[in-house]
Amino acid sequence: MSTPEFFVTSGYGDYMREHLHYSQAVKIGNRVETSGQGGWDDEFKIPAALADEIAQAFHNLERTLATAGASWEHVIHVNSYHVGGFPPEVNEAMVKHYRQYMPHHAPIWTQVGVEALGLPTMRVEIRVTAIIP
Repeated sequence: MSTPEFFVTSGYGDYMREHLHYSQAVKIGNRVETSGQGGWDDEFKIPAALADEIAQAFHNLERTLATAGASWEHVIHVNSYHVGGFPPEVNEAMVKHYRQYMPHHAPIWTQVGVEALGLPTMRVEIRVTAIIP
């Protein structure tokens, strides 16, 4: 078995590693797993619009995957966690970004409604699994 390598996204990931003692991604062999990524910026501000928060979470995942040598083209599985249920704008935004970031494949996806996430204003958190060929 390969030795796990842990990765920290510069900016918000440095803060999380120092203060909450966790990494943003782990790579074992050719498999990359990310921790949940919210729609925060490097100062942990969350956009007011839900669609913008989802867009930022996808961007944060792109940054985190890159730290481990992966990209959206390698993503095979997505888990998304949502506060406030599933109004149409949730799936519209998620699908828009799936098509933007993964135009040539459709990963498997599990959506879960939750009561709360790590920051009081968060409404979405997304984690992924990627396989690098």
